[in-house]
Amino acid sequence: MRKVLCSLLLTVAAVSAKAETKVPQTQVEISLGFAPVVKQAAPAVVNIYAKIVREGRSNSLFSDPFFQDFFGGGFGEPRPRVQNSLGSGVILTDDGYVVSNYHVVGSATEIRVVTTDRREFSAEVVLGDQESDIAILRLKDAEALPSIDMRDSDLVEVGELALAIGNPFGVGQTVSSGIISGLARTGTATGNARGYFIQTDAAINPGNSGGALIDVNGDLIGINTSILTRSGGSNGIGFAIPANLVAEFLRQAQAGNDSFVSPWAGMAGQHMSADIAESLGLVIPQGVVISDLHALSPLAEAGLQVGDVVTHVDGDEVNSPAEMKFRMSVAGVGGTSVVTRLRGEDRAELEVALVKAPEVPAAEVTTLNDETVMPGLTVSRINPAVIARLGLLLSQTGVVVVDAGRYGGRSGLRPGDVVDGINGARVERPADVVKALTDPGRRINLDILRGGRPVSLRFRL
Repeated sequence: MRKVLCSLLLTVAAVSAKAETKVPQTQVEISLGFAPVVKQAAPAVVNIYAKIVREGRSNSLFSDPFFQDFFGGGFGEPRPRVQNSLGSGVILTDDGYVVSNYHVVGSATEIRVVTTDRREFSAEVVLGDQESDIAILRLKDAEALPSIDMRDSDLVEVGELALAIGNPFGVGQTVSSGIISGLARTGTATGNARGYFIQTDAAINPGNSGGALIDVNGDLIGINTSILTRSGGSNGIGFAIPANLVAEFLRQAQAGNDSFVSPWAGMAGQHMSADIAESLGLVIPQGVVISDLHALSPLAEAGLQVGDVVTHVDGDEVNSPAEMKFRMSVAGVGGTSVVTRLRGEDRAELEVALVKAPEVPAAEVTTLNDETVMPGLTVSRINPAVIARLGLLLSQTGVVVVDAGRYGGRSGLRPGDVVDGINGARVERPADVVKALTDPGRRINLDILRGGRPVSLRFRL
């Protein structure tokens, strides 16, 4: 027993002094374990029940517009399916702002939040972002709620003790313990290299999504979002969204934003590999190599060029495009960030403006009407804001599909397709698409770019 107590004391004492952790002082405090911390933080963690209505599948034969018209439009139509989503959330303010994961509540038509004292509230998403997987909810008619303090997640260190609180499998609020296993994890949680996460071995299971990852003081350091698993169960590799990004989401929600505004870099970059570092004459592979820059990029305005290496943003090391995006997102739109640039042996610190992706030229969003052969098709002129929203290549210009509509979808078009030409005529603006599809003749030849690759769609009317 003496060895166990000593081990616990040494583990807690080893946590960074920056975190200002509280070391147990008495035999009573040691015997309580994490109970005081849980008692402090748990009331701010809630259960979330979301109802999602999805369109059902219909018979492919009767989904054909010909049969829809022939049978009066009601035969064989898909029936909506109702799905129930279970997750967790964390109360950030006493007047009812709650954070959860976008994948828990983002598409919900009805959200019910249950607190630890069994009070129930209806809620709505006031700000959400699918890419970041964060949603801020506002509870209706809520006041004097227990909330949780957020810690500066940049001060979290590997090896710190951590607790995960949530509602796994719907069994009720559960606490699991572990340590911080890693920092600045990118791509491993979602598979798209867009995320930036804290890694923990505290057990996280389905239903824990949106719950709290706290330190030994009961302060929020992250929002549990996903696990890395092959079996579906927890293997001790869980990921949490850092509290600093959550804080920026909360700030924007309280300011009245209904969508998250992130600074636009106008840059494409790649992770620094050992081979690239050697080719650049670097001893240590560190930083992000700029592979492309938009002409309106604030980085280009600040003096950065393709081939430059970005090593730090506001003094924090960056080693991937996702990490660089995270640092700029936390700083928020409207200010500036200091970017450390390496060009050969020349190192410089450059001040970069944090701006929204510009709407230049105007998007000219257009939805085709019934006078065309593809009514419901929505297209937009490409500008930096559209590039950022749809994930297009920085060099992309012209017209892009925003929504294929029923007829365009059946023709093979997808959102994000860049329309290069129709029946041999060059497409430069949405008006060109309207003109080409108003009276195209018996054949339509669509030349598009999908992910930068040319694709030809051919069909007859």
